[in-house]
Amino acid sequence: MAMQNYLVIIFIGYLFVVLCGYWLRFLNLGYLKKHGTDIPSGFEGHIDEELLKKTKEYTLEHSRLDLIESVLNNILLLVFLFGGLLNLYNSWISSLRLPFIVSGTLFFILLSYAGTVLSIPFGLYSTFKIENKYGFKTITSKLWITDFLKSLLLSTCLMGIVLSVVFLIIHVSPHYWWLWVWGFFLLFSLFIMYISPYVIEPLFHKFTPIGEERLEEKIKELMRKVNIKISKVFTIDASKRSRHTNAYFTGIGKVKRIILFDTLLENMNHDEILAVLAHEAGHWKNKHILKQIVFLELISLIGMYISFRILQTDFLIDLFQIQPDTLFAKLVILGFIGSIVSFPFSPLSNYISRRFEKEADAFAVKLIKDSESMTRVLIKLSKDNLANLHPHPLYAAFYYSHPPVVKRLEYLRNLSH
Repeated sequence: MAMQNYLVIIFIGYLFVVLCGYWLRFLNLGYLKKHGTDIPSGFEGHIDEELLKKTKEYTLEHSRLDLIESVLNNILLLVFLFGGLLNLYNSWISSLRLPFIVSGTLFFILLSYAGTVLSIPFGLYSTFKIENKYGFKTITSKLWITDFLKSLLLSTCLMGIVLSVVFLIIHVSPHYWWLWVWGFFLLFSLFIMYISPYVIEPLFHKFTPIGEERLEEKIKELMRKVNIKISKVFTIDASKRSRHTNAYFTGIGKVKRIILFDTLLENMNHDEILAVLAHEAGHWKNKHILKQIVFLELISLIGMYISFRILQTDFLIDLFQIQPDTLFAKLVILGFIGSIVSFPFSPLSNYISRRFEKEADAFAVKLIKDSESMTRVLIKLSKDNLANLHPHPLYAAFYYSHPPVVKRLEYLRNLSH
């Protein structure tokens, strides 16, 4: 009877988390419908009601699609866990009588394939219907299929390696695997960060030198001011897939590579590009990425130990009446409960991220001594990407990793005074 009560509490807890998310979503959409065509402070003379109307419709269409996908995924997840499908799936994998490491790897790879298949219709509709309708789609059907197959093959290989090593560690060190698995995840993530620019990203994009010696020299000179050594400045053929714009740093250690979307080069002048990169330099110089890694790894280590202690018991198996008793089924249930427990911590994580973004903005303005260029960048990015300029404050506080653009413009204006 006690187990039944726990199960009810978990079910209600998950529904509470889901309904809170939907309430915030509807709150945000209602706010957008009410204020979506109001020209916000800082955008006077840069945007008109027609573009704001387009932005509102774009946001609403994507939100409706995301809502449908979320409802479907939540229903299927609840049916899978509470409707006995996990028990059937677990029994089928066990009936194959494969070695422990192979069983675990197969168990989670097949689940990932199921998630991928379910996401395909939504990905297609988003890309070929919504993105095409609003002028962002440039990807062809052939390229979409090629990207999908590459991603599937790559994720299968990486998941296969990670899962095999994790279950090998668990098999070899049943009492201390939580520590060794945590260390392995840390090293593997750093390894991926290192090889991704050279091995993974070129599988999907063509990297070429920017071809503008004057701009490249300006970029390197800017980075030299803050002791960031740039090995190369590249542009990627992002316009083959979308008209959205972006730029980023890659590399671990002192030497960085700068990657500029070709769409960014087309839409911005040199001063604006330098402002974007000065902001990214602010993240590096303020050690935001290092701080995030340290914070996340500490949380991960604590979570790994707590998970180990829970997995040592039969609580999860008895709770969902899983037969036979397998670590794999326990991990699925633990992940489900973990998503409930972690929900309240999301605003804290995003608050820290928003603080970092403000620090990077302040660093950029100080470095280039030009708040106007950063202001123009934010306005252009918002217009070009049809960003929602009217998020509900509570929704933004809960989900936004960056301050809303209107708040960022206000912050930049205050810096210049």
